[in-house]
Amino acid sequence: MSLQDSLDLLTRGTEDVIKLEELEKKLKKGKPLHVKAGFDPTAPDLHLGHTVLINKMAQFQQLGHDVTFLIGDFTGMIGDPTGKNVTRKILTREEVNENAQTYKEQIFKILDKEKTKVAFNSEWMTKLGSAGMIDLASRYTVARMLERDDFSKRFGSQQPIAIHEFMYPLVQGYDSVAMKADVELGGTDQTFNLLMGRSLQSQFGQEQQVVITMPLLEGLDGVQKMSKSLGNYIGIEDAPSDMFGKIMSISDELMWRYFDLLSFKSNAEIEKMKQEMQDGRNPRDIKFILGVEIVERFHGNQSAQEALQAFKNQFQKGAIPDDIPELEITAENGEIGLPLLLKEAGLCASTSDAMRMIKQNAVSINGEKVTDSKQQIQSGTQAVFQVGKRKFAKIEVK
Repeated sequence: MSLQDSLDLLTRGTEDVIKLEELEKKLKKGKPLHVKAGFDPTAPDLHLGHTVLINKMAQFQQLGHDVTFLIGDFTGMIGDPTGKNVTRKILTREEVNENAQTYKEQIFKILDKEKTKVAFNSEWMTKLGSAGMIDLASRYTVARMLERDDFSKRFGSQQPIAIHEFMYPLVQGYDSVAMKADVELGGTDQTFNLLMGRSLQSQFGQEQQVVITMPLLEGLDGVQKMSKSLGNYIGIEDAPSDMFGKIMSISDELMWRYFDLLSFKSNAEIEKMKQEMQDGRNPRDIKFILGVEIVERFHGNQSAQEALQAFKNQFQKGAIPDDIPELEITAENGEIGLPLLLKEAGLCASTSDAMRMIKQNAVSINGEKVTDSKQQIQSGTQAVFQVGKRKFAKIEVK
């Protein structure tokens, strides 16, 4: 792959590259770069939004670079203050270790286990000692720390800021010094912490790392970031048919965002599919390609093909018309009961009628039978609802 092709791949879908000319210079050396991304083991049940960073790591890995998945077992006990208006609860060592093990089990569904180094930042932070921590704290001022948006807001509104919270970005920055990182990946909300690594590397006489920030992936609603609390997520441990059905429910516009951030297809392949859609190819068929790729990544090829075939059997062989109505239903307090949703969508005459149809196994969501009449549908859900053999509606719950 040419230098330009490498740059195009590595910067695809990124929010910012600091600095692009430095990345180009590092790549021109022709040596494997040391790439790191840190994860605090606080929420190990991953969804596709979490994998955006890991996918970018995999792309570096495919180009022959050295990738380290850094588990912040030390920083995890501090608690990342990013975006928080209160001091976070400090995790116990047992909680950190349990969550870290879950991460290790999940990341190798994407990364090459034989080529991935897994590190824990307690390895060097415990060796740093109290004198080293004091020296680290001397390298940044309180005034500069308060320039950080979340600290500034909390300070301005007289919300408490614990002293140890100032240590978090310093420790994350020192990770880059200890690892001699060439590139660090992170979400856009981590920019302050990532730039701290550049600052400390310079102070320790090292070449500064390139910072690559990745955007937060939108959920199934195409608006809010993917989140379990919003119900608009695709979990990497979702059943193959559920995962495939959720991918098929996203809008045609959002599909390209998912290709950019989640697919390992080349830029050329993606551009070819975009052109084919402009030339009249059914976007549903292109979405099939995305669905199969994602399901195969987490469940294997056989499960992906079975999910594809099951979807086709349910929705293509005369089971569903091409012109089903598309509706928006408003949910109060973030959720709505399934019987009420079916009534408001006009799929059932009343909530009691809806409950009766559910009891008779005549209601499906994305082809999956529903048996619980008390099921709540979360705001952000976008799916095809079916009642009986002939009533369908694609419903987005607002």
